[in-house]
Amino acid sequence: MSLVICIMLALIGVGMFSSSKIEEWRAGKEATEVLRGAYVAQRMYLSDHPTTAVSTLTRANLLPYYPNHPSSFPTVKGLDGTALDIKVSVSPPVIVNSNGSVYDPSGKADDSLWDVGE
Repeated sequence: MSLVICIMLALIGVGMFSSSKIEEWRAGKEATEVLRGAYVAQRMYLSDHPTTAVSTLTRANLLPYYPNHPSSFPTVKGLDGTALDIKVSVSPPVIVNSNGSVYDPSGKADDSLWDVGE
């Protein structure tokens, strides 16, 4: 009986650890989708305004070009639940912290998780 209880507790522990990692992955994929939308809006805006420099782009410029036409420019939630901003004045756009540094907890700029990827 003790062996069965120990095995069940071990399985529950593994399941809880796995579910937290799945939630982190899901948050990263949602952030990626928001960034892809911003990148699409960037490219569509620049195709209509080819002389505009990327460094001068704002969310207000891109909002009419964002897929599915949201009422406000989407934001991203970090792993700790804080709202993060999207810097659209660089190409491809990036997620930034409140201090302006790039936010990418995956640690890789080409994995398409928390970034647009390559």
